[in-house]
Amino acid sequence: MKSLKISILVFVSMVAACFIGIGKVQAQEFTIQGDLVSSYVWRGFYQTGVSFQPTLGFGVGDFSLTAWGSTDFDGASSGEGAAAKEIDLTAAYALGESGLIFSVASLWWGGQGARKYFNFKSHETAHHFEAGLAYTLPVEKFPLSIAWYTMFAGADKDDKGRQNYSSYVELNYPFSVKSVDLNLTCGFLPYEAGVGVYGVPNSGFAVTNVALKGITEIKITDSFSIPVFAQAIWNPRMEDAHLVFGVTLRP
Repeated sequence: MKSLKISILVFVSMVAACFIGIGKVQAQEFTIQGDLVSSYVWRGFYQTGVSFQPTLGFGVGDFSLTAWGSTDFDGASSGEGAAAKEIDLTAAYALGESGLIFSVASLWWGGQGARKYFNFKSHETAHHFEAGLAYTLPVEKFPLSIAWYTMFAGADKDDKGRQNYSSYVELNYPFSVKSVDLNLTCGFLPYEAGVGVYGVPNSGFAVTNVALKGITEIKITDSFSIPVFAQAIWNPRMEDAHLVFGVTLRP
């Protein structure tokens, strides 16, 4: 319980840091958008069907705070009697021009009607607290990025009730072909962990997310376009595949 309180304190401290110096920094950035997707696939694992996923973000200098959510359209008609609901809060800090980004996140996917969002007891909470470190190569013609995420507190427990420290590593390579922005992804579980979170009884290294995403815009008028995207996703560990289509709405 003590370690979970410390983890929550670290997360809250990161959030508070985002607002330090707001009066001194003029460059403030807001992000308001929503994605409508044909299915929700996370790190190569299918989560639910057609979903709406809003984003509310705020940035000051090298700090950012983002709230991201997802809910499907099943409602009370779903097999479990409630719609899927996820709310993720992420505080991130970019270390200047180094290409490094450190993040701390609270991931919560208890579902509609689960309530108890503010229950942070170690063996009762539905929150997964995750730390991440991402790095982008300082090469303009080869902007490969790599990110490592580890769940350090919260609901990620092994079968003995101990912290599981489930981790996920992802490489991304963005490029463009004509008017389409593309991104190639390879994600994997680096060691034996993640049974509780990912449902994968892997004995070690496991590739779970190989994907190609394409983004373009549908021009409505000379001053208004709607971004659309399609993503092909393969999960070698689960021997599964997905094809996702989405529309992004933003001011």
